[in-house]
Amino acid sequence: MKNSEILELTTEELSARLSEEKSTLTKLKFAHAVSAIENPTRITKVRKDIARLTTELTKRKAASASEQN
Repeated sequence: MKNSEILELTTEELSARLSEEKSTLTKLKFAHAVSAIENPTRITKVRKDIARLTTELTKRKAASASEQN
């Protein structure tokens, strides 16, 4: 997921996507622990997507907090 795609999402969509990615990461980690998955670099990509989504959510919360003050 690219940053331009993340910027187009609403805050609610970001939250939903974040929870979806976290569940995907959990499933990937479990599958990799049981037996080696075909593409282990996918775990890294999902982790980076989670970080991007979390960063954007934090930015939006900070922006809304600064607007209220």
